[in-house]
Amino acid sequence: MSQVAPPVWRQILRQNFVDIGKLADFLELTPQQREQLVARSRFALNLPRRLASKIAKGTLDDPILKQFIPTSAENVSAAGFLNDPVGDSPCRKANKLLHKYQGRMLLVATSACAMHCRYCFRQHFDYEVVDKTFENELQLIASDPTINEVILSGGDPLSLDDRHLESLLRQIASIPHVRKVRFHTRYPVGIPERLDAAFRAMLSSIPLQFWFVIHANHPRELDSEVLAALKSIQCLGIPVLNQWVLLRGVNDDIDVLTELCQLIIDHGILPYYLHQLDRVQGAAHFEVSEERGQALVEALASRLPGYAVPRYVKEIPGMSSKTLIV
Repeated sequence: MSQVAPPVWRQILRQNFVDIGKLADFLELTPQQREQLVARSRFALNLPRRLASKIAKGTLDDPILKQFIPTSAENVSAAGFLNDPVGDSPCRKANKLLHKYQGRMLLVATSACAMHCRYCFRQHFDYEVVDKTFENELQLIASDPTINEVILSGGDPLSLDDRHLESLLRQIASIPHVRKVRFHTRYPVGIPERLDAAFRAMLSSIPLQFWFVIHANHPRELDSEVLAALKSIQCLGIPVLNQWVLLRGVNDDIDVLTELCQLIIDHGILPYYLHQLDRVQGAAHFEVSEERGQALVEALASRLPGYAVPRYVKEIPGMSSKTLIV
């Protein structure tokens, strides 16, 4: 019997750059530039070719490259940078369930991602997402009538295939007090083919209000195919928001931030949060001062309408919500 071919998005995922030498060849880096790269056995390089193709050749000074390629800067120890900077561990109600904020729980649906962002606050997270039944987690959600929203995160929840994802969503939909499911995903930015017709049909068949929160840090990440894929989700009545992280050398520039905000609102995507960097070990080289961030947001507010300006926030462990930086 002939085997059924995997969906297109899976085939594209298998083409990701995971070998740093091959990526260095693709980017035409010099021997001197290659000396700054490091190979990681844990939290290794993982970069979709769509994003790699947008990186300028022959330089390490590129805003997309800086987000994804591991360099020797990750080896620098800095005071205050931790393995768990956002305090996820104390909030675990089950292996794959976090409860930080009133009314919602976060389900760590998978440890797999479409890409590995070098500043990721969960890069040291103790993932054990092997069993995809989520039985204990769903029981806890069902037992708490104050929960009206489930956030699917990870990893990236769109790493799950449609069969497992549909099973999970239908089980969530069977819980009477849960009305909303929010996807936190980077997939559409790197592999927009994931939002295919089968995925959209599955969402349309499930009686929940879905929300999509994507993550794009720089306007060059959002090409016409990415925006068209997101529009196909919006056409289902699903709001799409963008959240991003303020990163030194990537987007700590008023013109870059203005372009990103203008681009997303021109396509009906609302700015959500601009995050102060979570102080995860190995990411100190990305940090921008809060004073600089405040000045950038004030400048944005002078250029753009209010709905186009994100809320500038940081996460403080133990607080009941994100903390607004004003």
